[in-house]
This record gives sequence, C-alpha cells and structure tokens, in this order.
Amino acid sequence: MEISAERSAFYQELSRKIRILILVISFFPFTLTTGILFYRFNLTYTEKIQAHISELVQKHTQNIDTFLSEKLGNIRHLAYQLENNTQPPEQFLKTNLELLETEYPDSFTDISIVNEDGLQIAYEGPFNLKNADYKNSEWFQNAMEKPFYISDVFAGLRGHPHFIIAVKVRLSGKDHILRATINFAGFNSMVENIQIGKTGIAYILNSKGQVQTKVDIRINPSIIASLVDYKNPENRTIIAEKQDPAGNKYLYAISTLKNIDWSVVFRQDVRDAFSDFRKTQMLTLLLLVVGCIVVITVAFTLPRYIVKLISSAETKSEAMNRQVVESGKLASIGELAAGIAHEINNPVAIMVEEAGWIEDLLEDEALKETGNLLEFKRALKQINTQGKRCKEITHKLLSFARKTDSTINDVEVNEAIREMVSLTAQMAKYNNVSIGTKLEENLPFVRISPSELQQVMLNLINNAIDAMEKTGGSLTIETLRSHAEKKHIEILIEDTGPGIPKENLERIFNPFFTTKAVGKGTGLGLSICYGLVQKMGGKIEVSSQVGVGTQFRIFIPFQDDLTENIKSEFKTTIL
Repeated sequence: MEISAERSAFYQELSRKIRILILVISFFPFTLTTGILFYRFNLTYTEKIQAHISELVQKHTQNIDTFLSEKLGNIRHLAYQLENNTQPPEQFLKTNLELLETEYPDSFTDISIVNEDGLQIAYEGPFNLKNADYKNSEWFQNAMEKPFYISDVFAGLRGHPHFIIAVKVRLSGKDHILRATINFAGFNSMVENIQIGKTGIAYILNSKGQVQTKVDIRINPSIIASLVDYKNPENRTIIAEKQDPAGNKYLYAISTLKNIDWSVVFRQDVRDAFSDFRKTQMLTLLLLVVGCIVVITVAFTLPRYIVKLISSAETKSEAMNRQVVESGKLASIGELAAGIAHEINNPVAIMVEEAGWIEDLLEDEALKETGNLLEFKRALKQINTQGKRCKEITHKLLSFARKTDSTINDVEVNEAIREMVSLTAQMAKYNNVSIGTKLEENLPFVRISPSELQQVMLNLINNAIDAMEKTGGSLTIETLRSHAEKKHIEILIEDTGPGIPKENLERIFNPFFTTKAVGKGTGLGLSICYGLVQKMGGKIEVSSQVGVGTQFRIFIPFQDDLTENIKSEFKTTIL
C-alpha cells in the first residue's frame, strides 16, 4: 500500500510537470506570435485606412480646386471681353450670364460690375442690388489690391451665405471689379459629395477656422478651432485623430486648396473607419480563446494519457519480469527434471538387464523343476515391462526438457500430439479430464520447429485442463487435411469447459490478457501460441460458447513434395 501511494504521488508530480511544460511551450510562442502579428496587422491596417482616406480626400480637394479654377477662368475671360466691349454694361452682363447658366447650370447666381468707389454700377441677377455700395466690404478692399480674389462665405446684403469671385478690370482708364456670385447650394453639395463609411462628412474651413459650407450639427466648434493649425504648404493631406468632449474619437483628413486659403476637412468616426478591423480583432480574439481552450484541454488530458501509458507499461513490465522469473523457474525445473530422468534411467536400465539375466538363468535345467517357475517368469516379465515404461517416460521427459531451440525439422504432427498427450495425461487424470484423440493417418510432414509445435499444443492442452479443473470434462484433439485451407493440416482442440464470454474472444490473443486469478496466469500463453503459429506460416482461430465449451483450430501449411521425399528416403533406408 505504501508503494502504491508513492507511485501515485510520483504520477501526480509527473503529470503536473508535463502540464506546466505543455502550457509554457504552447502559450509562450503562441501568445508572442499572436501579439506580433496582431501589432503588425494593426499598424498595416491603420496605414492602409489612412492612405485610402488621404487619397479620396486629395482627389476630392482636386475636384474642388478644379471647380474654383474653372469658375475663376470663366470670370477672367469675361473681364478680358469686358475691357474690349462696345455693348452697354447691363446688356453685356445679361448676355454672358445667360451663356454661363447654359454652360454651367447651378454654378453662377448673379454677375455685376463695381467701380473703384465700391458702387455697383451694373448688375444682372435675381436680386435688386443695382447701386449697392461695397466700399466698406472686406471682399471689395481685398479685390482692389489683387488681380483676382475669391472671398470667404458671408451673408452680405442678400442675407444668406454666399461667396464671390472678383477680377480686376480696366474700364475708361479706371479700375473696376467684375464680380460673380457662386451658387452656394450647388457648391455645398459638391463639397459634401464624398461618402466614406456611414459617418463620413466633409466641409471647408477658411484661415480663421470658420466653416465655409453648410454647418452640420455634428461639427464640434472646439475641434474646428484646433484644425486651423493643420496646414500643409506642399498640398498634402494631413491625417489626425481628435476626441470631442463627449469622449468620441474621430479621424480627420485635412487638405489645402490651391487658389484660396481654404482647407477641405473630412471627418469620420474612428469606430466606423476601423469597423472591418474591429471584426478582424474579434475573430482573432475568438481564435485565440479557442486556441487557449484547446491548449488547456490538451495540457490537462495529455498528461493523464501519458501517465496512463507509463503505468500500463510498468504493469506490463512487471508482468514480463514475473514471466521471466517463471520462465527461469521452468528452465531450472526442466534442467532438474532432465537430471533426475537421467539418474533414474541408469538404475532402471540395470534393473531391466538384471531381470533379463535372471530370465536367462531360469532356462537352466536345474531351475526348470522349480515349482514357482511360472510365477518367476510372470514377475520378470512385469519387471521388464514396467522398466521399459519407466524408460519411455524418462525418454519423453528428457526430449521435452532439451528441446528449447527453434531448429526447423520435418515433423509428423500426429506423433508430436501423441507425445504431448502422453506428457499431460497424468495431470488431466488428476483434474478429472479425459483426453481423446482422433488423428487422421498418413498426414503430410510439415517443416517447422518441433519444440514450438509442442509448446503450442502444451499451452492449449494445459489451458483446457485448467478451465475444467473444478467440474471435469473431456478434451478432444483431432487432426485432418483441412478443407477450408488448401494444403494445410488442421488441428482441432475442443473442450467441454465453461466457455469464453463473447466480449473476451477478441482479446484472448492480446499479451497479458487473462481471466485467471492473480498469480495463476500471466496472460502470455495464448499470445505466444498466436505468435508461434504465425511464425509457422499458419493461423489460429477460436470459437466458444458459454456453458458449452471452446474450440481452437490451428492451420499449418505443408508441401506435397516434402512428404514424398521423406517417404522415399525412408524406403531407401529400409532397403
């Protein structure tokens, strides 16, 4: 019990060490690799998203730049025509506004001429703005200082947001301003016409951080003020991440226009921008969890399996050691039996010789008249018969004890079976088991190891006797030319024992499988028989029925020419 407890503690410690080893070896590279891959993927995906947004915003900025450059070009062309115009200013403006509206629908709202004093001297459009005074307007003062000017968005006299394109023109020797108002609704739609994700919006900021398009309620003023500093003289898109007071994170892309001090701003919710990445993260996390579960499961099941294998191997090793000890004992007993048989053989031979000598003496004339002559002869004959019987028994015992090698010889199966039956007859009689034989004559010789065939037969006969030791019974051994297997000798060993349960039939040839009590069997006998028959090139089968008995069938191959050669040699020897 103490040894069992020590072994159990050893197995528990071994299992714990294997488990720790599996967890360390599995989790360290697994976690490290996953972390590195996750970091690299996060970095690469972030760069990819930013590059994608940057490219889209850059293209959108170029579209806005192209629009403004085109409209500025239109007005500069009109300014050139105006300087060489002979029509009245009102007629010139009306004709060209109609042409602009036809060529560029929803682009221009009105057009006018402002003199150097800021007075609008000619106007064409939907508003009543003739003679409007722009002398103090910021856009007018800036326009008079430059060849052309694009204003910020302002309400002005008309009372709603708009911006203008102004080009300086020389009329009657004085500077004038050709002024055109851009359709704000159309321009605003063009700016907002960028769709990235579900939350992406775009707007324009001037140099003061003022929104120049339609104000969206989602735009946070505090963040807008901080975006003014993000200006890039190389007209590249700048990517920045900002968080509003509510804790929401946004991704901003800022790009500067060429012809005006405006910046195009694109904003998108970070969760929306990285939604696909979040899904990949969740999938990776799920796979990581599944992987961890698998590793933990293996870490807790594999050690138990390994310990079970080790325990089983140790049990088999112990059984094998016991078998080796038993084999050693049997070998010692065999040697002892051979020695005893040899020692008995000598006095028995002397007894037989002396009996023969006495029988010869009784032939003397003087002894022929003895009244007990017949009784003397009967006694001498009995001594001679029993002496020969002792000699035959010791001869068989010596033959079996010395046949420990596996030398291949030409074997007559019936003779080998008779020898084993004779050797086990006394044990069978002691266990109330009768052994009967039904041996077909003139069976072919087989080229096998005689000792191996004897071992197979002895194991099967002993097993049958052991099975019937409590109740007694009969054991029948039969040989014949097999009808099921061509060119095979079939040996049937059938007993009337208790039989083998069906669930054990498939396992009886497995090493160490036994149904005998502890200490009475090693479970190696039938497995050895199976291996030896396989070595002979044959096969062994078993059928059994509980309460009826068990039958073993052995098939051993033979060669027709082998038997003919042996018979020929035997005839030659006789002649």
